[in-house]
Amino acid sequence: MHGTPISPIARCLSSSHFQVAERALFLWNNEHIENLIKQNRKVILPIIFPALERNGRNHWNQAVHSLSLNIRKIFSDVDPELLEECLLNFRKMKQNWRRLKQNKKPLGSAWKRLLHLKQLVGSCSLPEPALDIFV
Repeated sequence: MHGTPISPIARCLSSSHFQVAERALFLWNNEHIENLIKQNRKVILPIIFPALERNGRNHWNQAVHSLSLNIRKIFSDVDPELLEECLLNFRKMKQNWRRLKQNKKPLGSAWKRLLHLKQLVGSCSLPEPALDIFV
């Protein structure tokens, strides 16, 4: 998937720079491109869906916001089941990201304790298994 031309387009859709995102969204104005995208939607939509969803929810530029919602509607009309599947995957990905961020905090405090203990010990080196008790 990463070798497809859609990956750079997905990155452009995710851009906070409105002209970059807007130009990528304008691809759907070309009937030939739109038809190609519709034909290959099972590959393309999962790649671009996160960008469309974020843009449709909270892009600062109104044109990008509206165009993203319009393209999402095109996919909804063509293949509502695929769109729903992408939405569920997006929500799972978001939940996993939140969990990862929450789990990262205790690890950070464990590292702080370890660094503090290292300072207390000074130049004394602890064998690797001894470090495991602090994590």
